[in-house]
Amino acid sequence: MWSKKSLVQQLNAVNEYEQEPIPQNKLKGWKSFLGTYAGEHTAGTEFVIGPLFVAHGASAVDLVSGLIIGNILAVLSWAFYTGKIAVKTRVTLYYQLEKIAGHRFTTLYNLVNAGLFCFLAGAMIAVSATAVGIPFNLPMPQLTDVYPNSVGWVLTVFAIGTITTVVAMFGFDLVSKFANVAAPWMIMVFIASAIAVLPRLGVTQLSDFWPVAQETIWTGIPLEGQSKFTFWHVMFFAWFCNMAMHIGLADMSILRYAKKWQYGFASSTGVFLGHFIAWIASGILYSLFLLESQNSLTFAPGPIAYSAVGIAGAICVIIAGWTTANPTLYRAGLAIQSINPKWKTWKVTLFVGFVTTLAACFPALVMMLLEFVALYGLILMPLGAVIFIDIYVLEKMGLQPNYASFTGSNLNWSAALTWAITLVFCLGLNLFVGVEIFFLGLPGWFVAVAVYIIASKINQKKPIPVSA
Repeated sequence: MWSKKSLVQQLNAVNEYEQEPIPQNKLKGWKSFLGTYAGEHTAGTEFVIGPLFVAHGASAVDLVSGLIIGNILAVLSWAFYTGKIAVKTRVTLYYQLEKIAGHRFTTLYNLVNAGLFCFLAGAMIAVSATAVGIPFNLPMPQLTDVYPNSVGWVLTVFAIGTITTVVAMFGFDLVSKFANVAAPWMIMVFIASAIAVLPRLGVTQLSDFWPVAQETIWTGIPLEGQSKFTFWHVMFFAWFCNMAMHIGLADMSILRYAKKWQYGFASSTGVFLGHFIAWIASGILYSLFLLESQNSLTFAPGPIAYSAVGIAGAICVIIAGWTTANPTLYRAGLAIQSINPKWKTWKVTLFVGFVTTLAACFPALVMMLLEFVALYGLILMPLGAVIFIDIYVLEKMGLQPNYASFTGSNLNWSAALTWAITLVFCLGLNLFVGVEIFFLGLPGWFVAVAVYIIASKINQKKPIPVSA
């Protein structure tokens, strides 16, 4: 048995190199990243997003073609954008941003960043809770639910949140090992469960699948009260659902451990197993649930998987929620810890885990997951553009990179202005032009690039004050 003292000593010994580059002897090979990405992206979100495509009336053709193209673009973003920057700097997003934008700005950004990660991890804890609650006959969340519907639900969420937080507190090594063990089994359950229920949908031979897919599963007709999704919705969502991780550069925290930038291509295990096969598989399970429940408003991944393949499906939902929540909590802990490097990362992660678990009690996090995922990627995207330009462009233009660090400033207003103007521009496109949130990331990135270059030119026209 661990004593309290020995456990604290072990946690204090966890070194995540929050304020320095990763040492050469701590770099990791392909296996760590294959497992991490497969585990994180073949996970709890897949039990929500796949069904929501069905609910929004994506057609079979639009779904398959949109997922293929969007996922390819996502992998390229992870490799050529995030992977290259992470290996070049070997530091976290938060430390790199502090050198560019200053401690005052980074504090605000990190609080926003950590809050968004907490909400995402909370949604995944809630997904796991829908499976844990099956033996206790817990009332399951409905599509219209916002608040917790029972004390049992809250207790179940807190039990899962505790386990998830403990794993994240031990750092990247344990998060990676957990994903490596869970990922291969989970994807097999996704595939097996989808195949197992096909006869109940009318598929008795391979040639039946595509007609049934078009007429019964992805009909192109949204459920009542849901908006219509087209090819463009599917493609841009597949590309930008993890915008915070790749274009927003949050995965610098993960890929800084990579021996080569090409390890960014390991994200393909996540997106093509998770954001292709698992989204399709979970969509099949949900379409069967709708068919057999006469379009019930219940939206609970646990019971849906359990009704299809029994106990294996329920366990898969539980583990799937953990494998997304674990690395997300890890990132949130790093974001908060970077505000004050003297804080122990495990203590920060413990606090973040508590906040996340509180958020998980509210089912609305799951019901609005598509919109939330798009929103949090959009909010974090402008600073990814700032880091990209700062590393690759400013010096070539005769401007000073890492401006805040070089001048000793607490606030680089060029970065702050870029964040503010980009988000206001995107909000304007949404409110006054009617551009949906799923499509705002691409024009927003180019606006961020232009604003940061112009603002840096103006800001650096005057002599640069060099700190003593």
